[in-house]
Amino acid sequence: MTYIENVFVCMAAPLVVALLSLKRGQRAALVFCLAGMGACLLSAYLNTFFARLYQADAVNAATQIAPVVEEIMKLLPLLFFLAVFEPTFARFRLAAVIVAASFATFENICFLTQNGADQILFLLIRGFGTGAMHVVCGNVYGGVLRPVWDSRPLRAACLFALLCVAIIYHAIYNLLVSAGGTPQLIAYFVPLPTALCFRLLARKAEA
Repeated sequence: MTYIENVFVCMAAPLVVALLSLKRGQRAALVFCLAGMGACLLSAYLNTFFARLYQADAVNAATQIAPVVEEIMKLLPLLFFLAVFEPTFARFRLAAVIVAASFATFENICFLTQNGADQILFLLIRGFGTGAMHVVCGNVYGGVLRPVWDSRPLRAACLFALLCVAIIYHAIYNLLVSAGGTPQLIAYFVPLPTALCFRLLARKAEA
């Protein structure tokens, strides 16, 4: 049995200490790291709760429950950031990527503690695949929100629509991974090119 809250404490402790040693303007990145890992921890509890509530098997839980719970949990700290601090688009996009990457990092470490570290090739492929998938889901807000950033109604509508896109992308990824074999390998490799495409689109938008 893996006590993921203990893993969270071990990972969060040095970040909290680092927060205390930084100036106020330098703390944002570490705060979003903690938010991403905290979202992953809470998602694990909620996934288990809803899976038991609806008596879902592993595949249904991975494809129907986990994507919804995890993407909503990743969005919550961003919504708080948006509502309270009114950040610029660039800061919001950076926060979204940090939360997503931290979420994926904590998820990978929990997977490592549960399944061992003896299969380095599989762990490497899965680590990059899952990490890229979460980063893509975080990056999805960056490409579309820029043109509507100054309009609150449009921004709110787009946030909900992009959340749905992230959930669908996440669900497809989990479905392919659950299938095993060739679909699983496809799922692990597709997010990396997708992340690169987002990067190219961001460069074009900045140019």
